[in-house]
Amino acid sequence: MRYIAIFLIGFVAAAPAAAQNMPVSTFLEKADKLRAKGAFALFSSDLRVLKREVESAATVYSAERKADAAAGKPKETCPPDKIPLASDELLNSFRAIPADHRPRTSVKQAWAAFLKRKFPCTK
Repeated sequence: MRYIAIFLIGFVAAAPAAAQNMPVSTFLEKADKLRAKGAFALFSSDLRVLKREVESAATVYSAERKADAAAGKPKETCPPDKIPLASDELLNSFRAIPADHRPRTSVKQAWAAFLKRKFPCTK
């Protein structure tokens, strides 16, 4: 799993992309299949799919935060410019979503929830 996380960590500085809206259930299924491949996961196209999905969610969420700030709305999260993640932190956060909610929760929604828990704004 460490190999997957290494590639997922580099998502914050990604170029803008449209959100794919992949359900968390699909994301975790693909991640679990990659985990089973071990080091060979580095050569899988699914690794790039998952990385792009997280990059897209991060980019869209960041753009929405900037738009909200420009509109004078209060901040929901206060993450640093570069978000530090432990190897399995994001995947564990996605796994914390109840299994029956995962098919209808997008990666973008799960990303936003992750940031709200990890980087709440202090008042």
